[in-house]
Amino acid sequence: MLVLRTLGAPERRLLKARRKVRDIAPGLPPEPVETSRATLVDTAALDGSDEAARWLAAADHEQVAHDAIVRLNRVLHAHRAATADPFAHEVSREQAIALRIGYGEGEQVAEGRWEHARELARDQDRPRLRPGRSALRPQERLAAVLGGRDAVLACEELTLRARADVDAERYREAALQLRIALEAALAELEPWRERPQLPERLDELASRREEVGAVADAALQGGLDPSQVESVRSVLGRVESALRARTAGGLQ
Repeated sequence: MLVLRTLGAPERRLLKARRKVRDIAPGLPPEPVETSRATLVDTAALDGSDEAARWLAAADHEQVAHDAIVRLNRVLHAHRAATADPFAHEVSREQAIALRIGYGEGEQVAEGRWEHARELARDQDRPRLRPGRSALRPQERLAAVLGGRDAVLACEELTLRARADVDAERYREAALQLRIALEAALAELEPWRERPQLPERLDELASRREEVGAVADAALQGGLDPSQVESVRSVLGRVESALRARTAGGLQ
């Protein structure tokens, strides 16, 4: 069961009044920021506090958190499709203000409270490089793009979409997205072929075209089997590696 709450939202009577343009006094403090609280409740009941405490102590907290985010994103993905809103987006662990795992009574946990819980470290407290990120630091790459020394390639956006699908376990969508991401990468990275490590990476990607095409064709017919899912993961990682190789030596 998923329970969503918006915290810090202005009263509805104020929302209507604020639709009109109005003057703002200098030095006015910023409006409070709304936050959302998502509570995923396992409907399988535990037999009392002792069993619940044992479950919490033995649980793989990282896996529980991962599974919860995947489930939440499935709902957000369905909401985007149902509302036809292309700007509705999913969430990542890095965006969480707090991430807690615990137990409590039904109405208690539905309101975001608990009998006992543990708070997990945020990803901001555990810096790491995600597999698909550029070899340049994000600030350096952004400065290069804004300064006209580099451009955002279409294949980068397509690859990011494929990565989002894989992380959300939407493997059919990932396979279809990967096919066009691969084709775009082969075309767009060709001018940088002489960069170190890029020639062999491009040759490897070209050699896996048929494999990706076959998996994408299978995705059109239905779900993918485990070997096809692994193929998507593998090729996507190689595309991400090729993109990193393009910027590995820096940008002029």
